[in-house]
Amino acid sequence: MQILLALIFGAVYGGVLHFLMPGRASRGAVLAPMLGAVVAGLIYVVLTWAGLTADNAWLWVAALGAPIVVVPIVLIVLTRTRATHDANERLRLKIS
Repeated sequence: MQILLALIFGAVYGGVLHFLMPGRASRGAVLAPMLGAVVAGLIYVVLTWAGLTADNAWLWVAALGAPIVVVPIVLIVLTRTRATHDANERLRLKIS
């Protein structure tokens, strides 16, 4: 049940980053919140399977810290990749 806290944190953090980071017009509104929730949930599940309990502070540091690191990096990479692809398509199609 405590995994919901990690999922909610990841989704909220991703949603906030979607609106704060540039290039939001080139990505969907659901991408960043889903990415944050998936990363937080995945880390939580992996660490609980590894034997950490919800009482362990390292579980929460990792589960809540992973989206803080991963989501901005992925959004930057995706935004740059999309911009590059769009520019190449404009050149290919001879659109100004």
